[in-house]
Amino acid sequence: MTEKLWIVLGVIALLIGGFLVFRGDAEHTLTITSIPNDLVLTLDGRQIPANGDVAVKAGRHRLTGERHGFATYTETVEVHADAGYKMYLFANDAEGRAWETAHPAQVLETESDAGRRFDELNGRLEAKYPLLQELPFVGRGFTIDQGVSRAHPGDPEHLAFYVKLTYAEGRKNARDWLTGHGYDPDDLELIYSVMPAG
Repeated sequence: MTEKLWIVLGVIALLIGGFLVFRGDAEHTLTITSIPNDLVLTLDGRQIPANGDVAVKAGRHRLTGERHGFATYTETVEVHADAGYKMYLFANDAEGRAWETAHPAQVLETESDAGRRFDELNGRLEAKYPLLQELPFVGRGFTIDQGVSRAHPGDPEHLAFYVKLTYAEGRKNARDWLTGHGYDPDDLELIYSVMPAG
């Protein structure tokens, strides 16, 4: 009887464990490095250590770094396994610049990583928007160039395409040019403006 009870308890424990794992509550370790190393870091609005390991549940999380003298930075991160994350802030006043002068090695690391991130972002944008390879473009009655998205403000992964019109036929010509080059104008965020005559 006791042996059967242990088997039943074992099966129940396995079922509960499996339920918890498949429920999506799995925790992972996020190893964080911050520069400046004394910034205030929050994860989904809750303050966490600016450097070291933090246990997080799988899924999407919002990280925000803040410090006097530096521009606040917020990024959404997807966590599905143990990972590392670097939170770097950039000076935006005299206090921040004084900190950078006193910490040149950390500034160098920040600039190196910022360059790598910039290159990675450009690669993703060129893959997402092949049109970038052809811009800026000047056509009959229009010019097209890239710019900041209005539909997704503050999200560098989205771009808008600014079409400046020099005469009435320019809008049609721009749409025809896009279509003729294999782009669907309805899939792009197009922002039109009329260039003043003169």
